[in-house]
Amino acid sequence: MIKYLFQGFMLGMAYVAPIGMQNIYVINSAIANRKTRAYAVALITTFLDISLALACFFGIGAIMERFQSLKLAILLVGSLAVIYIGIKLIRSTPETKSEVNVNKPLTQVIMTCLLVTWANPQALIDGTLLLGGFKATLSLEASRLFILGVCLASAFWFIGITTIVSTFKNNFNSKVIKMINIICGIILVYYGLRLGFKFIEIIL
Repeated sequence: MIKYLFQGFMLGMAYVAPIGMQNIYVINSAIANRKTRAYAVALITTFLDISLALACFFGIGAIMERFQSLKLAILLVGSLAVIYIGIKLIRSTPETKSEVNVNKPLTQVIMTCLLVTWANPQALIDGTLLLGGFKATLSLEASRLFILGVCLASAFWFIGITTIVSTFKNNFNSKVIKMINIICGIILVYYGLRLGFKFIEIIL
């Protein structure tokens, strides 16, 4: 069963690592602030990201367990969406610059983290399709290990990227981000294909 923990961790890394508004804020915080504030931002973001992942995974998963047609629809749409996201990441040209203001009181930092996580429609859609789709393929025990791996990936990524950026501020550039996005894109395409094969298995 440990393989489900590993699969969840790998998928979680591929889901959380691509450089978007959430990661840009964490990266800029690590570049512009002292380590204490940078880690505070990382921990807040981790908490909110995990809460979103749990909501997407168990919320849509519980509904799909009741409706087989919805389960099939999520698998199909999720497969296509995840493959599309992966290909888009591979072809993207990221930038580390952002207009995010990192010099804020902690309460405003929390609100900003909340906005770039829970108030991000794309994150809600992607999370529902990606995590909800995999919930449909797993047993109860396997799903618990899988989502635990996803949560561990979130903590590992945000704390890890904060540590790396804080330590090597002058060496963190768009080429590094491009490499991260290519790796994550390949992983997402792989998992998208797995969802597609699962859909085919169910309907045949």
